[in-house]
Amino acid sequence: MLADLGYAAIFIAFFTAIYAAGAAYYGVKKEDERWVASARNATLIIFPLTVFACAAIITLMILNDFSVEYVWRVTSREMPTYLKVSALWGGQAGSLLFWNMLLAGFTAAAMFRKWDNQRELMPYALMVASATQIFFLALTVFVENPFARLAVVPLDGNGLNPLLRHPGMIIHPPMLYLGFTGFTIPYTFAMAALMAGKLDDGWIRTTRRWTLAAWLFLSLGLILGGRWAYDVLGWGGYWAWDPVENASFMPWLAGTAFLHSVMIQEKRNMFKTWNMFLIVLTYCLLVYGTFVVRSGVISSVHSFAQSAIGPLFFGFMGIMFTFSAYWLTRRRAELASPNHLQSLLSREAAFLLNNFIILGILFATFWGTNYPIISELFTGEKATVGPPFYNKVNGPLFVVLLLLMGVAPLTMWYRTSLKRLGMGLRWPALASLLAVVGVYFLGVTSWGALLGLYVVFFSLILTLLEFWKGTRARMRSRSESPWTAFNNLIGRNRRRYGGYWIHVGVLVMAFGIIGSNFFQQETQVRLQSGDSVGLGNYSMTFNGITRYPGPDDLLITEADVSVFYNGEFVRTLNPRTELYTRSGQPMTIPKARSTISEDFYVLLVNWEQTSTNLATFRVYLNPLINWVWAGGIIFVLGTLIAAWPDPIDERVSVAARARRRVAVQPAGN
Repeated sequence: MLADLGYAAIFIAFFTAIYAAGAAYYGVKKEDERWVASARNATLIIFPLTVFACAAIITLMILNDFSVEYVWRVTSREMPTYLKVSALWGGQAGSLLFWNMLLAGFTAAAMFRKWDNQRELMPYALMVASATQIFFLALTVFVENPFARLAVVPLDGNGLNPLLRHPGMIIHPPMLYLGFTGFTIPYTFAMAALMAGKLDDGWIRTTRRWTLAAWLFLSLGLILGGRWAYDVLGWGGYWAWDPVENASFMPWLAGTAFLHSVMIQEKRNMFKTWNMFLIVLTYCLLVYGTFVVRSGVISSVHSFAQSAIGPLFFGFMGIMFTFSAYWLTRRRAELASPNHLQSLLSREAAFLLNNFIILGILFATFWGTNYPIISELFTGEKATVGPPFYNKVNGPLFVVLLLLMGVAPLTMWYRTSLKRLGMGLRWPALASLLAVVGVYFLGVTSWGALLGLYVVFFSLILTLLEFWKGTRARMRSRSESPWTAFNNLIGRNRRRYGGYWIHVGVLVMAFGIIGSNFFQQETQVRLQSGDSVGLGNYSMTFNGITRYPGPDDLLITEADVSVFYNGEFVRTLNPRTELYTRSGQPMTIPKARSTISEDFYVLLVNWEQTSTNLATFRVYLNPLINWVWAGGIIFVLGTLIAAWPDPIDERVSVAARARRRVAVQPAGN
């Protein structure tokens, strides 16, 4: 009964979305706001319907109703309740239903909150948003029904994939889905602006915080995905340029370029066509990313099994790209900017160069991700490219991007004096050189690492100087204490200084990435009980292994190793393997001794049950790895600061609303 009600809810939601699109179109055509208001109400109804459907499938999983195929596929009786809840996004059908709920929630919130602010855009926004919702609901209703029944009811379920039981994977997919669905809002309003012919920066102001929120969620998803890979996949790293990793990374890159570029439109009324292109690209890439994950067309450890929905996604991408290209072409004359780039030494030029570098990274990533398809199409053989390709191509581009991150704040709008720019750069350049020389004498001789560290130090000094200059100016002009001046500086211009905090987070992450990529050490050894192995300043002694049953049909094999640093005992580690006996799926759980400078990271690869108790271990020494996670935290905090309502923006918004009220007052009042 509950399964039938859940399916009925998504079935009704599907036809409600169709009605919303049709009513909005009819309202525009007949210039009848009653139909538009009805379309808006229909859009708001879709969210509670999808919430009910999600609640229904979760309830069925908690109740162990294995007559429902999805429940049988992803849960079992022994699974704890929190895993049954997270199993909603543990399979194809459930994750699509979850996607629909998030998309409906974002759309309902956007239509509800901005209805009075952007009334001219709303009918068109309703049509575009409903089109996306119709497609994803159609997949759930007709192709991947999470409420489908089994002819024979099994006694127990298969249980959740062991790889998805890690806390990172419980949080990581929802963050990615929130980012993907959140980016549909700026795309929706961009298309609405094109369709309505309202091509000022109103749609950008309307969607700025929606864009930042979506970008934040997508960033969190990428960071958590890296942590999950580091903790579970057992290869000693956190980013492998896997196709599904890339599928999330590419819309993040396009969204990053868009966030930088819209500032130029707001400040200088330039790059309108370019900004439209970037948000269309972001939207198409998020649909493409969903296609890669769910179609199985490119193999990945992260992807779902091969599915019939691949061609449907491909068709939808084609339709939306054609639709977007049509409106961009139709409005190209109206999108032309009255202002032009006046100097290559200007903030506009710096932001544009930033965009070109980011798109260069995006193109290289797109090419490498799709190379298996391209090679199979032209040669008949599916070839792949690995991390060396991405590192060789994208590495130099990232270095230039980090350098530009520090230099760009010194540039001015319109044009910048070369002499002024040189004066601002010389002392940070010298300080960074001295820092790198010091690093060299400490034993770092790799020219690639030294170059990367120089750029990180240089950009970090320049960014921190922006905080210092602003704080010092407030201390002088307002006689504030250093801490008060610093807090007020950020609080009075959150967008700007939140952006600088984001830059600091990226640079701290880059410091960790350089350390872990250039100086990682590893070894694989076969040890008997009592044997030891050394790596760097560490040594490890193998004490023994125990095997015991775990919850939910797990068979756990756990090693006991003692870790020594410079001959002194520091910690006992218990790396283990888990075998999910019901499906035969294994999982490796590494353990690490973590400090601010490095991780000593141990994996149990194999155990031979002999009288000598032989075990094979893979051991890594990962320098500066924890700076990657620390930088991620700073990055997230900076994004929250930038997204928080700015007093300046609030004053502008209040003044704009006051002007609108005066404009609509009848004459004589």
